[in-house]
Amino acid sequence: MATYILLSNLTDAGAETIKKNPKRIKEVSKELDAMGVKVLAQYAVLGPYDFVNIVEAPDNQTVARMSAELSSRGSVRMLTMAAIPIDEFIASFK
Repeated sequence: MATYILLSNLTDAGAETIKKNPKRIKEVSKELDAMGVKVLAQYAVLGPYDFVNIVEAPDNQTVARMSAELSSRGSVRMLTMAAIPIDEFIASFK
């Protein structure tokens, strides 16, 4: 499984949803699991993004489909990045 970093911002509609139902965040995590994406960690953050998520998925296509699905709902905008474990990165220079 590959690791990915998801940086996300709520839209106005997404912020309204979270205000009315904060548990929606956990419900989305279950939806991701059904898409083949496992949430390893979630953080609400201050700064240019609202949330940082660390996830695992079998491949780029799975994560791209997940990102498109969530973004198409109009409640969140995402930046998705593949993450390379540091030991694998170092080993690539050998």
